[in-house]
Amino acid sequence: MQHRINQAISHIPSASIFYEKPEPPKTLLERMVQHHTPGASIAVIDNFEIDGAIGFGVCEAKQPNQVTPNTLFQVGSISKPVFALAVMRLVQEGMLDLDKDVNSYLTSWKVPVNGDWQPRVTLRHLLSHTAGTTVSGYYGYKVSMPLPTTVQILNGELPANSEKVVVNVIPGLNYRYSGGGMVIAQQVLMDVMDKRFPEMMRDLVFAPLGMENSTYSQPLEQAFLKQAATGHRHNGIPLEGKYFVYPEMAAAGLWSTPTDIAKLGIEMMRTLSGKPTSIWKQATIEEMLKPHSEKSMGQDGLLLGLGIAQNGTGEGTYFFHDGTNLGFVAMMRFYPHLGKGAVIMLNSDEGVLFRGDIMQGIGQAYEWPNLGKEKNAALPISRIDRYLGTYSTKSRLKFIVSNQDNQLFLQCDRQQPVQLFSKSELVFFSEEVNIQISFTQEDTGKISGMTLSQSDIMTLGTPEGTEFKTKKEHS
Repeated sequence: MQHRINQAISHIPSASIFYEKPEPPKTLLERMVQHHTPGASIAVIDNFEIDGAIGFGVCEAKQPNQVTPNTLFQVGSISKPVFALAVMRLVQEGMLDLDKDVNSYLTSWKVPVNGDWQPRVTLRHLLSHTAGTTVSGYYGYKVSMPLPTTVQILNGELPANSEKVVVNVIPGLNYRYSGGGMVIAQQVLMDVMDKRFPEMMRDLVFAPLGMENSTYSQPLEQAFLKQAATGHRHNGIPLEGKYFVYPEMAAAGLWSTPTDIAKLGIEMMRTLSGKPTSIWKQATIEEMLKPHSEKSMGQDGLLLGLGIAQNGTGEGTYFFHDGTNLGFVAMMRFYPHLGKGAVIMLNSDEGVLFRGDIMQGIGQAYEWPNLGKEKNAALPISRIDRYLGTYSTKSRLKFIVSNQDNQLFLQCDRQQPVQLFSKSELVFFSEEVNIQISFTQEDTGKISGMTLSQSDIMTLGTPEGTEFKTKKEHS
């Protein structure tokens, strides 16, 4: 009900990195101002129905257009589980086989030979990030730039700004997050269906679920431009051209709303609960939500399935995914045993610093199980060398980021270095000294600076924090 949504947005807990010395809860609008985020959109699910959807703030900083539940946001990697549902529908209908070599489907491109070795890659490998494919993520393109075809992306050929996608470890043995693998799967569907990818996704997923405000069109089609949010970099600076274009559609190209993603979540939860649905079978969704290699299992119920992850135990089990594109962040979480969940979308890079806190506030208001105070979960670091270097504030305070035995460390002044752990590609933390690091990434993917947030000692009962904004020095 509306009063519970109001309760959630008026009581957003403090950032989890400061759980030892938490700040007092703030309202959503206060957190948006704190983190230079002009707009937010939220949908909440209760008892397998959308309990409410609401927008906050504006579509673009210093412009009048208000965010509404129908405002479109880029959802980044949430594109992957939505795409995986389309693949699983074709598998369910017998048009695709999860365990067949994808080169038998591909006609316009083939998984390349590596030396004298021809990898055998399947859709199960690709969707579960166990194919051993390279290229973890994509940077997008300015709206004024020429766009590569899918084949050019896979080959790393101009005008693509990403490397060639290759298989350089044995498929099926290890988990390695790979947007490149999703683009291979995208090409599989395009070759098999002989259809434009956005139209295919509309027919397979959006139209059957009534997702009227969702599209994989890149660039965004004219009909949706007026209701699209503008992305913002750190400090709330609007993106040039309002958004970046992601032709790597299956990996990062979805525009949507929390309401539409909530419809998809409800369909999956109803299917898993044995309630009547019209598209996917229970066995199909269960196949998505199970581990597909020995390395796809973690602690406390964490598993990595086909395009989506699951965590928790018992009634507290939930499936989820986050998303981050330049200027946009998103998060979805669904509890199938309870018919509860929420979807959050924000139009700022700094949204990554508090989207989890919004989810926590919603969970408290709607009495989700096993919330507790979540500690940080460290993720693997890819391409570690791009973070290394000296970072300076305007007052010439220096921070040195170094590589020690393939681990990232931060040193300030003459202090001993502290190890940094990754929450995402651009956000790192150290619980020992209660800091969070947010790296700034240029359009080319190059790291150009970082912001260090440090929790201070309590002063007269009021927690305070300090923030250091730096630029990376060039050698």
